Amino acid sequence: MSGSTEQVTHRRVLAIALPIVLSNVTVPILGAVDTGVVGRLGEAAPIGAVGIGAVILATFYWVFGFLRMGTTGLASQARGAGDEGETVVLLIRGLLIAFAAGGVLIAGQLGLFAAAFAIAPASAEVEALSRSYLTIRIWGAPAVIALYAVTGWLIAQERARAVLVLQLWMNGLNIVLDLWFVLGLGWGIEGVAVATLLAEWSGLFLGLWLCRSAFAGGYWRDRARIFDTARLRHMMQVNADIMVRSVLLTGSFTAFLFVASDLGDVNLAANQILLQTVEITAFALDGFAFAAEALVGGAIGARNRRNLRRASVLAAQWGVGGALLLSLGFAVAGPWMIDLMSTNPEVRAAGRVFLPWAAVAPLLSVASYILDGIYIGATWTRPMRQAMIQSVAAYAIALALLVPLFGNHGLWAALMVLNTMRGFTLGWRYPRLEATLG
Repeated sequence: MSGSTEQVTHRRVLAIALPIVLSNVTVPILGAVDTGVVGRLGEAAPIGAVGIGAVILATFYWVFGFLRMGTTGLASQARGAGDEGETVVLLIRGLLIAFAAGGVLIAGQLGLFAAAFAIAPASAEVEALSRSYLTIRIWGAPAVIALYAVTGWLIAQERARAVLVLQLWMNGLNIVLDLWFVLGLGWGIEGVAVATLLAEWSGLFLGLWLCRSAFAGGYWRDRARIFDTARLRHMMQVNADIMVRSVLLTGSFTAFLFVASDLGDVNLAANQILLQTVEITAFALDGFAFAAEALVGGAIGARNRRNLRRASVLAAQWGVGGALLLSLGFAVAGPWMIDLMSTNPEVRAAGRVFLPWAAVAPLLSVASYILDGIYIGATWTRPMRQAMIQSVAAYAIALALLVPLFGNHGLWAALMVLNTMRGFTLGWRYPRLEATLG
C-alpha cells in the first residue's frame, strides 16, 4: 500500500519516531568511545587531533545535510501520490548529488584543510596528527553524503527500523574496529580514521541493500526522468531553502557561544554543560519531527487534508509529551549532570543558577521541531526559510537588548526568544498550508 489512504494513527507515528530516537542515542556513544580509545594512548595531542578533525569533517558534510530533509519531503509526497517512478528516481538524484559532492571534497581537500586550520589554529603536533586523520577520513565523503539521501528515502517510506539497523551496524562496527585497530594493532590515530572510513562505506552498502526495492524495476535507469529539468529545479529550490534555514540556525547557536565567551570563563563552561540538554532535546524530539515529515509528505502527495491535520496533531501531541518528560528530567537530574561534567565549584554553582533555562527549553522549542517536520514533509520550505529569517532577527534584537542588562540570564532569554519565535512564525502560517489542499 502506498500510504496515501492509510489512516494516520498513533502506532504509525511511534513506528517512525521511536527507532529514530534509538538510532540517535548511538551517536554520542560512538563519540565517547572514539575519545576513550584515543585517550588510552596516554597523550593529550591525539585526543585534540581527533576532536578537531571530526569537527572539521562534520562542518564540511553538514553543508549537504539538506539532502536528508529534502529527500524525505519529496519522496514521501511521491509515495503518497502513488508515483513509484518519481519515488525511485528521487533516491537516484540524491545519490548522484552525493557522489559529485564527495568527489569535490576529495579533490579540494588540501585547500579545505588549510582554510579550516587557518580559522581554528592548533599546535603543530595536533595539526599534524589531525591532518593524518583527515587525509584518511576524507575518502569517506561520498559515502557519508550519500547516506543522507539513503536515510531520507527510508524515512519517507516509513522504514525507520531500517534506519535504526543502519545506525547500529555503522556505529557498532566502528566501535569494534576502533578497539581492534588502536588497542590491538597499535595503529594510533590512523586506526581511528580507518575504522570510521570502513564503517562509513560499509554503511552505504548496507543502506543501498536496504533500498534494494528501488532497483527492482527499471525506473532507476530512466535518464530522462532522473534529469527532468522541472523536477530538478524544484528539488534544488527545496534544498536551497533548507540549507539557508540550517545556516541561520547553526549561526544562531554559534553566536550564543561567542557571546558567552565574553561573559567569563565560568559562565562559558556552565553554558557548554547546559547546552548538552539542547542536544539531548534535539535527539529526542527529532524522532517526532521525522514522523511528521513522512506522514505529512504522504498526505500532501495524496491531497488528503484530513491525514495532513491528523499527522500534524498526533506528532505534536507526542512531541509535547516528550518535551514535558525532558523538562522534568532536566529539572530533577540537572544538578547531577552538572556535577558529573565538572568538578569546579564555581562552574557547578553557575550551572545550577542557569539550569531553569535549560529545563524550560524543551517546552519552548517543541513547536519549532514539529512544525519544521511538517513543513519539510510538505516541502513548504520557502515559508520555513522566511520564518527562520524573522526568528533570527528577533533573536539578534533580544541579544542586543537583554545581554547588556541581564548578562548570562539575558543570553539564555534571547535563546528562548529564538525558540519561541521559530514556533510562532511557523505556527501562524500553518492554516495556509492546510488551505493548499482545499
